[in-house]
Amino acid sequence: MHAYDEYPMRNMQIKTPPWCPFCLQVVAKAVMSPERKLGEFPVGHCACGAVYVSDPTGFNIGAALVDCLVYACGDNWDMAWDLLPGEDYLTGRLEKYDEQTHQVVETRNLDGRLIRGVLYFVRLHKELSEVAGKLGKDRDGGDRTRTASLFETAAVPLEPERDPKRTRQKASKESVRILVEQGDIDALVDLCFDDKRTVRFIQRLLYDPAENKRWTVAHIMGKVLARVSTRMPGMVSDLLHRLFEACADSASANWGAIEVIGEIIGRRSDIYGAFARHLLPFVGAHRMQFQVLWALGTIARQRPDLIRSMPFYDLFGLLDSEEALVRGHALRLFGRIRAREVLAQIENMQNDPGQLIIYEEGVPVSTSVGRLATEAAALIGTQGEKIS
Repeated sequence: MHAYDEYPMRNMQIKTPPWCPFCLQVVAKAVMSPERKLGEFPVGHCACGAVYVSDPTGFNIGAALVDCLVYACGDNWDMAWDLLPGEDYLTGRLEKYDEQTHQVVETRNLDGRLIRGVLYFVRLHKELSEVAGKLGKDRDGGDRTRTASLFETAAVPLEPERDPKRTRQKASKESVRILVEQGDIDALVDLCFDDKRTVRFIQRLLYDPAENKRWTVAHIMGKVLARVSTRMPGMVSDLLHRLFEACADSASANWGAIEVIGEIIGRRSDIYGAFARHLLPFVGAHRMQFQVLWALGTIARQRPDLIRSMPFYDLFGLLDSEEALVRGHALRLFGRIRAREVLAQIENMQNDPGQLIIYEEGVPVSTSVGRLATEAAALIGTQGEKIS
């Protein structure tokens, strides 16, 4: 018996599919585009907007990074040479990559072959990505244009680079609690860059029996992490994975997890929009039904296309829920995605007297199902206007 057969989880982790260092999503194998020249590297692009090249030897670091940056700029060399790292784009790399089998090999050895391959990643910031998307239009069969569109609603500016010589602050549960109670977003962002435990300390504040406090913490956490993600997108992606795992584990305490997920994706759909589809399976769990609808509705405020690209038709039945909280949140969502498929049913709900509270930007708003139905019907009936 092989030594690793006794440890199946460890065995599974020896060889894994490659992932994007910015959003942690699995990426496809890099390929040679027909437009690429001889000597250039195979290329690919992630759903979060990052592009990458593959260097199977790991010896061509400089050439691979330059090629990746040029590819990200729509093969415009002049634009690429004018960009500054950190200010204009972020870089990442994934080592121990085997191009032949398209997997990361932790042991660096596969069937007697030494694995030295590297995937190099570049992610342009919002405005530059829009320009590059136009330059690369139709070059990859429309894929780059579609990727560039993810940035249209991103409005989070790049955080200034912190002075590496600064005296770093240390986070504590008490100091983080005070900053959260004060709503000091700037101080919390600074603390996140100095001490990564800050995020964990904020998350602990979600475990509060007072519902309004949980929503306030989730809102603050979303605003903080939206800014932190401009410099450390991988850390926020890792948190999203942990939050989804907590929701899937019935034995885990997941208070506020769905709310935080909705806040993060809603604010940074340009990076984390692909995570939104993973919310749908949790609608079946009654204990978090309205929170999932709230999260989907929050994302749909700026990115209704993300929700409409999912199999959302199964949600229509929630308009018949016995709970006003569920009916109301469903109406909020369907209005924002302009669900004409259920317009007639929504119009018939305008006299529904059910009362509920919906949290917007962390603030509780008292409303009724009938009022939400009227607002949803108006949004669905409005043509050519931006959804608010």
